Amino acid sequence: MKAKNQLPPLTPLTSPWMHKVMQSPTTIYQLMEEYGSPLNIHHTAPFFDNYTEYKTVFESYDLKHLVLFARKANKCQSFVEATKSSGMGVDTASYQELKQCIELGIQPEKLVVTAAIKSRKLIELAVKNSIVIILDNNDECELVQSVAEQLNMDAKVGVRVSGFSFKGSKLYSRFGFDIEGVADLVLNHFGKAKSLNRLVYCGIHFHLNGYSIDQRGEALHQSLDLALRLGLSGYKTHFIDMGGGLLINYLKEKSQWTHFIQTLQLAVQGKHREITFQNQGLGFSMIEEKLQGELNTYPYFNDKAKAVFLNGILSYSNRAGQSCADRIKAQGIEIRMEPGRSLLDQTGMTIAKVIFRKKDALGNWLVGLEMNMTQMHSSSADFLLDPFIINQNQKDNEETTEVFFTGAYCLERDILLKRKIALNQLPAIGDLVVFVNTAGYMMHFFETEAHLFDLATNLFFKPNNETIELSDFQID
Repeated sequence: MKAKNQLPPLTPLTSPWMHKVMQSPTTIYQLMEEYGSPLNIHHTAPFFDNYTEYKTVFESYDLKHLVLFARKANKCQSFVEATKSSGMGVDTASYQELKQCIELGIQPEKLVVTAAIKSRKLIELAVKNSIVIILDNNDECELVQSVAEQLNMDAKVGVRVSGFSFKGSKLYSRFGFDIEGVADLVLNHFGKAKSLNRLVYCGIHFHLNGYSIDQRGEALHQSLDLALRLGLSGYKTHFIDMGGGLLINYLKEKSQWTHFIQTLQLAVQGKHREITFQNQGLGFSMIEEKLQGELNTYPYFNDKAKAVFLNGILSYSNRAGQSCADRIKAQGIEIRMEPGRSLLDQTGMTIAKVIFRKKDALGNWLVGLEMNMTQMHSSSADFLLDPFIINQNQKDNEETTEVFFTGAYCLERDILLKRKIALNQLPAIGDLVVFVNTAGYMMHFFETEAHLFDLATNLFFKPNNETIELSDFQID
């Protein structure tokens, strides 16, 4: 095969604990026998490391801060328990998430409710426990006021803000109040003798789509301007929460990422053989014989990830030359954020068993795995990391085999990775396929029980010695 026509690799970053697990196939097979396929295996050590990385940045600016783990990113209780010993908080998005955190003993001041849909039951639980509720719309304001009146209690609230100005245009979001009307909402309706007299204003919340440091810096400056305006009328802003969505880096090499995008574009244009299932463009398409669109996946390679990304926001300066960090400190505001994916970076992997191999009518090898597309499903067009294969019988001098991995749902589109993957040998029945770094939003966010399939078992790796034993894995 000519080099220029080879499939472009995307080699993932991995942690030593992942390789330690993969180098113990006997134990994995025993776990498969007990719990079935697929298995989600987690390790909390990187979770603490990721938090420390953010904490160090905040401390370098001497800022009062609170990092809240976005609970929706992974459903395992062990990560919530891990926040207790670290000083983190938890961002909850449902009644069950909040109830579990309370039962686990998370302090009320370390919890926030940001649910897109807030039921009366959820609001009652938050108000009874003095937990901040982030308000998204006028109907929520009235509902929280009603619940607070019924309970004869005040409700701590923050206001979600959107519509920030950036380069002459508004940054659109379907969530939150337009920033131009927030001051009037708070000043005219919150407080004694006003219509929302049971709502106690505590702070400002926003979350931006995309991964622009400049946009977040501008949103933070505009939130600080809003806090100043409210403060002049006696409404103290205790916190500004800038949400989540901080970038992480999944890949070892930038050159591989660049090469993949270029090759995908060529394939869509018909200038290179197909590298995705049915030549799906993952955002690119040909319209009137011209390449259109952009890659609709997570940006898997980033040289401005995690701490670098956060530092870029805090050091971002306004026209007066003031950085976000300097203004936050001067105004005595606690800066908050709600990372999910980035706190879960390197904390998990998904392992599935090979059930069959076949060639389709086009001559493609399809390798069927005992899992389905919802058990490793990205909110974007595809999950772009090369998997690892644990072969029962490693063969030397085998010819490279190119495959698509398929899942268990009776759907044509149950293709686990849209990329065609080049392997050293065709997997055998019973071989294991390992997808790394899947803990953040991949394992659980879209997982379903269609066909009455069981949900994947979640295990936590807690090594006790040099060798890996079954006792090192604890079910969550």
